[in-house]
Amino acid sequence: MLIGELAEATGTTPRALRHYERHGLLDSRRAHNGYRIYDERSVGRVRNIRHLLAAGLTLDDVRTFLPCLDGDVAAAPPAPAGVRVALDRLAVLDARIAAQTAVRDRLAAALRAAGTAVPEV
Repeated sequence: MLIGELAEATGTTPRALRHYERHGLLDSRRAHNGYRIYDERSVGRVRNIRHLLAAGLTLDDVRTFLPCLDGDVAAAPPAPAGVRVALDRLAVLDARIAAQTAVRDRLAAALRAAGTAVPEV
């Protein structure tokens, strides 16, 4: 299938597919006219990539899952390497949330000190 067909079948864009390919997550071959040609297994692979990205992982994190991207990632039991990656990403997200919460609290305190009403969160 052509890149536009794969994009439509997976609810993504050709640009995203080229991005996944540049990161080594997706393979294609070239037709005689230079167009990218994807096989049918690419549909499941792209859906798995999108599932992992939606869960909060990065493309670098997704690379850990390469051996199982052609299966059903959502239904498969978690592998130890995948769990480690997910736990590491969760720690990064928790640290970012804590940092942003601290910034928000400082800003709210400064606004209150200036006599401005600040909505409670």
